[in-house]
This record gives sequence, structure tokens and C-alpha cells, in this order.
Amino acid sequence: MADIPYGNRRADILTQLSQRERLVFIAEGLPIIAASARSFWDAAQLLEQGSREQNVLEGFAVEEAAKVLILVDLVRCPSKHIARRVKGIVKTFYDHLSRMIYADAQGWRPVDVTQLQTYVDQERQGHYLEGYVGEYIVPNWRLYSRESTMYADIEVHEDGKPQWSAPRGDGCSLQMFGGPPLPLLLTEAMAALGMFTVKGVRIVHQTWQALDFIDIQHFDDHRRLFREMLDKLLAAKLPSDDATDDHVWQLNSHWQLPMYNLQFGKIPVELEVLEAERDAALWHEVGI
Repeated sequence: MADIPYGNRRADILTQLSQRERLVFIAEGLPIIAASARSFWDAAQLLEQGSREQNVLEGFAVEEAAKVLILVDLVRCPSKHIARRVKGIVKTFYDHLSRMIYADAQGWRPVDVTQLQTYVDQERQGHYLEGYVGEYIVPNWRLYSRESTMYADIEVHEDGKPQWSAPRGDGCSLQMFGGPPLPLLLTEAMAALGMFTVKGVRIVHQTWQALDFIDIQHFDDHRRLFREMLDKLLAAKLPSDDATDDHVWQLNSHWQLPMYNLQFGKIPVELEVLEAERDAALWHEVGI
């Protein structure tokens, strides 16, 4: 029996489009997602500082901005490799943890793509040890923080006793760290420079497909291609009247290496592995 292919959460349609159709369709969607991110952020700033409700809306803003960055990386992917990567990119587009890691990654400075994957792997562990000698086994903190802020739930810790968890804010707003989060600033810089127009999306693809970012590619490669892309955007007169040198600086300084070839799904961790790691940490501490 075939599934009915109608409704939302259908970004998998991108796998069925031709390259030309895909670029045009993405160009149509990028401003919509960027506006969604900004509206969540603006609404969050009207709420009590550090409240649960503000935290939730700011988190939505960051995840929406990450969706823009994910799609732009799909645009940056060389044409000959898109067919085998687009399904993974779509999966990343819909996965909460993947989007949060994508957003966080914009501020990282790996040596190359291989090291970037290592950084991502550290953030996508399902569980890990916390405490002086790993006394506590805790779930992935980014995902746990998101869920525990949004929902009332039942939790079980190592003592095996269930307990209710009431949703709560962490008392801290992203605004406290100097304004809108980096993923939102990057998406708005892209929009200002004309990268969300059909012609702009085509320029992004034509420029970045010259190099496949899979292992040893690094920021010198990134900056070279960024400068080529910017020159083409300027020559096509695509930047808006609102575009500034700061928009160029943000992208040149903080836009992460293309991540279309990376793995983002949560990594399950076996209890036995964590217990062995904790025992090793304990024995190391006592000097045995």
C-alpha cells in the first residue's frame, strides 16, 4: 500500500527535482524560512528576559536559521554529488539535534572538514558522562535542554525512579550575549547580499561546486570561493540597498565550511561503554 504523498514535512521532494528546478525552488523558500526565523526572534524579545517562553522562541529562531544554512549547503554541493547526498541533507533539515549542531557549528574553527566532523561527532553523542570522575550518565545536553524547556515530561535517572519534570527556562536569553544569534545574522547577511534570489542561488551553486568539501579542504579554500561568489553577486548587482560591509564580514569570518558531506544524526551510546569509561576514570583518579 503506497503512502499518500500529501501534507507537510515533504522536503524529500527535493530529491525528485532536476538541479535547475531544485535551485529555483530553494530560492523561493530561503526568504520564507529567514523571515520565520526573524519573527520568532523578534517575538522572543517581547517576553520576560530568561523566561521559558522566551527560551523556546529563541530556540525556534535558531533552528529556523539553521534550516537556511542547511539548504544553502545543498546549493553549495557540487552537482555530480548531489544525488547521493540530498537525502542525508533533507534528514538533517528535519532533525532537531542536527539543526542545533548546524547552528552551533557556525562559530567553530576546525582545521579542515575532517576535524569539523570530529567536532560534530562530539556534539551528537546520545549520552555521556558528567561530574568529577563521570559520576553521572546524562543525555545529550542540547537535545535534553530543548525538550525539557518545551515540555512537561517523565524522567528516569540512574536510580531507576521516575519523576515528573516541569518545563522551565534557564534564566538566560541569547540576547544577553550581544544581540541576535550568529545563525540568524548569517542568514540575514546572505539575504542582503542577494544570495536568496534565483540568480543569486545559481551564482552560489556555480561558484561553490568547483570544490567538493569532504576531508582536507579548509578555510583558505572557503575564503577564496567566498570572494569569487561575492564578486559575481556584485557584478550582477544583486546586493540590496541595505547590504553593508558588516554583512560581508560576517559571512567571510563566520560562515562555516560546507557541511553537506557530514553526518549529524544522534549517536547511540551503550550503557556498558559508559560504565566502563566511568570505571576507568575512577581508577585513574585513585591512582590504581
